[in-house]
Amino acid sequence: MVKSFFEGFNYPNYIVIPLAILKVFGVIMILWRQSLWLTEWAYAGFFFDLVLATAAHHMAGHGIIGFSLYGLLLIFPSYFLGKQIRN
Repeated sequence: MVKSFFEGFNYPNYIVIPLAILKVFGVIMILWRQSLWLTEWAYAGFFFDLVLATAAHHMAGHGIIGFSLYGLLLIFPSYFLGKQIRN
């Protein structure tokens, strides 16, 4: 099912596993918050992933409104509230 989903966006199949692993590590880094540098990179990775996912949905003809756009809108309050709590 995941393979056909990625093929619908013309993505190669070999990117599925590394992308999933990096997303899990990103969530761990954001929740762990021991390294400010790694937390910033995790947020940056999720931001770029969500921007590119929204663009991929638009280019595939699915429309721009979807879970990737909602995730993009939710990452900003998470980042800025987390930054305020850290400081």
